[in-house]
Amino acid sequence: MKIIPYEKQYRDDMIFMVLEAKNALGRVPRLNEDLLDVDRHYLLSGDMFWLAIDEDDRVIGCIGFNRYGPDSAKLHRLYVKYNRKRQGIGTRLLETAEQCMKGKGYRYAVAHLGRMEEYFESRQFYPKQGYTEYEPGYLRKAL
Repeated sequence: MKIIPYEKQYRDDMIFMVLEAKNALGRVPRLNEDLLDVDRHYLLSGDMFWLAIDEDDRVIGCIGFNRYGPDSAKLHRLYVKYNRKRQGIGTRLLETAEQCMKGKGYRYAVAHLGRMEEYFESRQFYPKQGYTEYEPGYLRKAL
């Protein structure tokens, strides 16, 4: 498995992986508009987006971030393919994003969790990675 900066050639495979991941969580698969144009929503503004790619050149995970105030960046779209969870992929994606944020001078990484019933895995994952709740539904970690 390797982590790479987003490449357009993987767009459809990434979208399919995200929809599968949502379905496996029992959520109605809905497409996030930012995934249709990662360049516009992330890269052109200096933010970042990465993909986890397996040995068969398929997308098995993703993560991105956007500026969120003067000293923070907000994480978006951390997904791991449903049958590849608990293999360290999410942790590696998160570490990649955090290192980049730190390199860009951000002091904090922020994650918004959404509704409890939809994001129960995130509510377990982020605290294990050092994130703490600073207001309802928002977690933060000093970088």
